[in-house]
Amino acid sequence: MIKAVIVDDEEKSRITLKNLVVKHCPGLDVVELCDSVESAMASIARHTPDLVFLDIEMPFSNGFTLFEKIQNPGFRVIFTTAYDQYAIKAIRYSALDYLLKPVDVEDLKNAVARFRSQHADLADNSDNYKLLLSTLNLKNKSAKIAVPTFDGLQMIRIDEIVKCTADESYTHITLTDRSKVVVSRILKEFEDLLVGYNFFRVHNSSLINLAHVKKYVKGDGGYVIMCDDEPVEVSRRKKADLLVQLALVQL
Repeated sequence: MIKAVIVDDEEKSRITLKNLVVKHCPGLDVVELCDSVESAMASIARHTPDLVFLDIEMPFSNGFTLFEKIQNPGFRVIFTTAYDQYAIKAIRYSALDYLLKPVDVEDLKNAVARFRSQHADLADNSDNYKLLLSTLNLKNKSAKIAVPTFDGLQMIRIDEIVKCTADESYTHITLTDRSKVVVSRILKEFEDLLVGYNFFRVHNSSLINLAHVKKYVKGDGGYVIMCDDEPVEVSRRKKADLLVQLALVQL
């Protein structure tokens, strides 16, 4: 039997989710309902659950703070949340699972099925949550992101990223010291993560840091010279928007 804990500050939400789990997820035993991060930590210590349904928005401390307090969780989490684009982006980027409120039965069943398929392998679990915390901590351009590489996680400062280049299902990240990091993530995921931090998608295959543009060269779409002295092509349909963005950067 898989032990599960439900954490949500709203009693109605806790009871509703428990009833859905009992009815539609055989093999899951909800051992406790918790109304805060603090009570969840005590419950986790008591029951050592396999799975925690964790609400994100709660008074005093949100669900993410649980991972600041528990460094190496021996359980998996399915986050529950009303729609929060930024939080969901971070969860997706970290390859973790979530349910939108009100919880849909099929979404619940699918999330539990994914949990069952991953349950035997918790080896990379800690890295996923470290990546989540790093992603959520993007408060300024000198913050770091954690990117999954072939041998673990590499911490990279946002302001040291020159460009991200697509290579099928991989992305090559070029840094200011001209080194490159190869990540098994598509470019769109980095666009979603970094576009609010002075990055701009100039081409289907290229995302650039506007702070590291040295020169724009005119042409059909033209191209930019980055601080590493490498040219990056600009698509015709992106040209006008890029010029606007470059003007804003200069102000």
